[in-house]
Amino acid sequence: MFMVNIPKPFFVCVFVFLTFRFPKEKKKRKPNTGVYSLTSTEKKAHVFQPTLPPLDPEWHSVNEKRIELLTSMCRNSSINNLTHVSISKFVLDRIFVCDKHKILFCQTPKVGNTQWKKVLIVLNGKFPTVDDVPEKLVHDHSGNGLHRLSSLTPQEISHRLNTYFKFLIVRDPFERLISAFKDKFEQNPRDEPWYNEDIAPMIIGTYRKSYWDGVLTPSELHFEEFVHYLVDVGVRRRILDQLFTNRIIHWMTYTELCAPCEIQYSAVGHHETLEKDAPYILHAAGVEGLVSYPGFPPDITRYNRTKVEQYFSGISKQDIRRLFARYQSDFHLFGYPRPDFLLN
Repeated sequence: MFMVNIPKPFFVCVFVFLTFRFPKEKKKRKPNTGVYSLTSTEKKAHVFQPTLPPLDPEWHSVNEKRIELLTSMCRNSSINNLTHVSISKFVLDRIFVCDKHKILFCQTPKVGNTQWKKVLIVLNGKFPTVDDVPEKLVHDHSGNGLHRLSSLTPQEISHRLNTYFKFLIVRDPFERLISAFKDKFEQNPRDEPWYNEDIAPMIIGTYRKSYWDGVLTPSELHFEEFVHYLVDVGVRRRILDQLFTNRIIHWMTYTELCAPCEIQYSAVGHHETLEKDAPYILHAAGVEGLVSYPGFPPDITRYNRTKVEQYFSGISKQDIRRLFARYQSDFHLFGYPRPDFLLN
């Protein structure tokens, strides 16, 4: 019989963890199951782009280069195992639909999704401006009026993938991980107790050798332990991911979330240049006169190398290389430079 050697503290921690209860998932509208695949005819139609109004030549060129790079990397056989995933129900769950203006938006957490959801809510006609959208409503998926692609039939999905304007937003992969760690385990501004009361203790109990030497407090999770969990290729991380359910989307790769090599996106926005990308995307989608992207807080879209160096200062070179190996598709597909200042 095949045996997996898992430390005793891990089983104890699992037992403790199972006494907690995650908030009940809200009922979804008739979701599809299984994997969605485009037929050969649909793949040919998949390259169709709707007729767009004249665009700013400079930023249109920037977007074209991003799409060309994405297409080129998706065809790169040396990284195919990292870039290609099926268009599963999980991916379709990430894509929000605005039928009124024929727009699809794939959410990639920690890149300003809240603001883009407000934009779609306004475009759906629920509120006149983004400032009128209540913050709590944005994340109320049963009441904000934003339907997911997974709620539709295969024929309806195919039609929208082939003809709608499709976009996603990305960010430097390592800075996104830091943002996820800060937001969920250090600050937790939305008061989501399951991160510090359930997930953090599980990671600590699994990867901290001195866990049993003192009293555990919810704020004790260290970034080093978060990285240990992310780079674990063994059965322990798979068990944890299953227990964490959809909470792990905040640190999943863009490939896993949005299948960018299987879905031909019309535009790719970068968090670092969002001041220019947001108006371009609204213009390219033909809705620039109907809604404006919310104001940009100071420095929110600036890449901060000093912050990255500080967070990674306690991480071993071996773990940094393992982390890069896991997220290298995000670097390659979207043109982010290899972080040699951390790797070498």
